[in-house]
Amino acid sequence: MTADPGDYPTRPEASPGTDPAAMIGRQIGVYRLESEIGRGGMATVYRATDLRLERTVALKLMSPEIARDETFRKRFAQESRVAAAIDHPHIVPVFDAGEAEGKLYIAMCYVAGQDLAALLAREAPLPLAKALRIATQVASALDAAHAHDLVHRDVKPGNILVTKGTDSDHPEHVYLTDFGLTKKSLSQTGFTRLGLVVGTMDYAAPEQIAGKPVDRRCDVYSLACVVFEMLTGAPPFRRDDDRALYYAHQYEAPPRLSEHRSGLPDGVDEVLTAALAKAPDDRYDSCLAFVTALRRAGEGPPPPPATPPEPPGWAAPVFPERTA
Repeated sequence: MTADPGDYPTRPEASPGTDPAAMIGRQIGVYRLESEIGRGGMATVYRATDLRLERTVALKLMSPEIARDETFRKRFAQESRVAAAIDHPHIVPVFDAGEAEGKLYIAMCYVAGQDLAALLAREAPLPLAKALRIATQVASALDAAHAHDLVHRDVKPGNILVTKGTDSDHPEHVYLTDFGLTKKSLSQTGFTRLGLVVGTMDYAAPEQIAGKPVDRRCDVYSLACVVFEMLTGAPPFRRDDDRALYYAHQYEAPPRLSEHRSGLPDGVDEVLTAALAKAPDDRYDSCLAFVTALRRAGEGPPPPPATPPEPPGWAAPVFPERTA
């Protein structure tokens, strides 16, 4: 799995009290750590071997600082069970979650492929049809999570895995990874006040940045930011520092897609503007509603009805209004 671990920054930053490199080869519960996939302030993800079933998994170990909080531990167990119960073709399955040697862990399906961030670095901007195929699969996964009362809170290219599809009509198969297992817990245990940012600022909804309650429409906003990046090569708001970026998400009008890419139907602009609305009530009610509107806009206006041919002279008595 090449995805960014999700709720922590892309740049390697050692977790407090643990040297991730020194963990290679160690066994945590029934999992032997084989190599590091990614790390950050909240967790480190490893490629590991499940010694019971002899299969490869992605094992996420929470940092000791977070794991010591008792409220977090209880919510971690509860939310892990909810995430594991979601069976969806575009969500990376959660196999197991628990504690071993004082370490909290989540074992997930190991997906061999690349994340959308790597794909965009190589191919952006994407053709509209490809962006729509990817966005539709992500939207389906998000709506399935919302049906279980889970809000992702960190939809971004690094948490979207793109693998080979089944045929020419479905050239990509997309997985969404790293649901809000820890983000909800962090926001309710005070860790966000200790400098741990919940979510990634390039894609964070205004209410999320402001610390207000969030629901599924938070993910609609973030998905719209990802779609904007797929179509232009960059997220909608680009600023030199975090403070300016926070302000832009909360108060500045989103840029028009047509200002950064020409040749798309006019309706695409309006759909993205609605999905990036500052107030959740002004956005689409679901991720699939947003993507459906985007697809329809991308198809452009329907062609005018064809004018029927003139009837031959011998048929004039049957079509008097056409020969008047």
